[in-house]
Amino acid sequence: MPTIEEAAVALGNQSSEEFRRAAEVLGKVGLTQYEARAYIALVARGVGDAATLATAAGIPRTSAYKVLESLAEKGYAQPTGGKPILFRPAPPLDVADHLKEAIQEVFEKLAHLHRVVAEHGEPQLVYLLSGHDKVVAKIGELLDQSTQTFILTTPQVSEVRDELTKKIQHAVKRGVRVTFVTSPLQRVPEGVEYVPRENLLATEVLADGAHALLAAPGLEACGFTDNPILTAHLKQFLEVILEAGSGPAPA
Repeated sequence: MPTIEEAAVALGNQSSEEFRRAAEVLGKVGLTQYEARAYIALVARGVGDAATLATAAGIPRTSAYKVLESLAEKGYAQPTGGKPILFRPAPPLDVADHLKEAIQEVFEKLAHLHRVVAEHGEPQLVYLLSGHDKVVAKIGELLDQSTQTFILTTPQVSEVRDELTKKIQHAVKRGVRVTFVTSPLQRVPEGVEYVPRENLLATEVLADGAHALLAAPGLEACGFTDNPILTAHLKQFLEVILEAGSGPAPA
């Protein structure tokens, strides 16, 4: 069985350096190292099950299925059913278009915040963080600080859900009304209100209607603020979404 580097060279006439560059870029848009290698393996092979792709991608067999599930949730792969379950890659250009839309949306919103700041002449109202761990930690911090409401809108609920499970549980026990707006049929923690919404791109947080956060795809960077003028803009936007009403968490 060829390695993913060998498969990439054979199918795409690419060098190992080009393969490493592709994996690096995929990492910058939110994929882990294993996810990046698995997606390139999918593209190189066209279809495969977890065991086959683990060998081709050079990732542990014990991690392969979870990695492929994560790729499917992020829109990079599609399970085809059967036993064992086979996965196909999302077309690379479709993935690229989706990422461009997500990045464009995030920066348009940041540009809007920038204009609002400039109009009111108040510097240092939006603070920036970079790095997945720092962004998730900031979301957790806002969750810990919440006393009344915490609204999270995200297409990638599993990352936040799994990394902040205890903080979410503590917030619910404190009486905080926690609401997740995310893709249909996603699992949310017990006690969390659930609003299904398709075609979400960015991750947004509004805590107690006073603290706002906007994160890029993959949670690799975010802007956050507690300025009442800026948080009011996000609150108004989220209220439109929430008008549809919340529903029970999927079983």
